[in-house]
Amino acid sequence: MSQSDKRKQSLYFPESMLLEIQNEATRLDRSLSWVMQRAWKQSRAEIKKLPSVNDVPDMEAQDDPRGRDED
Repeated sequence: MSQSDKRKQSLYFPESMLLEIQNEATRLDRSLSWVMQRAWKQSRAEIKKLPSVNDVPDMEAQDDPRGRDED
């Protein structure tokens, strides 16, 4: 029998999203954790298609005010 890793992690969701997840957990008679784990397993291929912050073209990065030194 495999032993699962049960580390705790805090995640923060907008209230409306959390209520929706809670409603689905209740409907499915499952825990919030189970619903989120299933959601991740079903969506991870799509999430991997998103560009990383390093994939942003230089021109767009120059327009981003974050990280600029203030004079």
